[in-house]
Amino acid sequence: MQEPSATRRNPAQVMFDDDRASQALGIELLDVGSGTARARMTITETMVNGHGIAHGGYLFLLADTTFACACNSHGPTTVAARADVTFVRPARLGDELTASAVERTRFGRSGIYDVSVHRGEELIAEFRGHSRSIGAAPAGESEGETR
Repeated sequence: MQEPSATRRNPAQVMFDDDRASQALGIELLDVGSGTARARMTITETMVNGHGIAHGGYLFLLADTTFACACNSHGPTTVAARADVTFVRPARLGDELTASAVERTRFGRSGIYDVSVHRGEELIAEFRGHSRSIGAAPAGESEGETR
């Protein structure tokens, strides 16, 4: 028996619930909507590099996890095709970082998403991810559709 749509969980939440890597690093999914997501992570002692700042890989991982939730919010299984990050400021031990993802466009099986990582109001990093759906497109969606 299929769940009524009012009680059906967002596909991104289902995916995140099975994401052991992100959860092991303490990433929390704060909210997820259609093409959007917000997540939080605190920089721990094991995330700090030899310069005494957060290793860029952890900042990338927070942004990538948030991107994954945003692009999987529509339903078909979607993966990263490409991503890049610009580090604006260093994060430090104990910093609580929040990443916010927003869909810029979807076309065919591809999409582009921007993720901003902040410490409070201060910008730490900007991430752009390109997605590719490997599942079926949702009904009613056509090639070239943008949002």
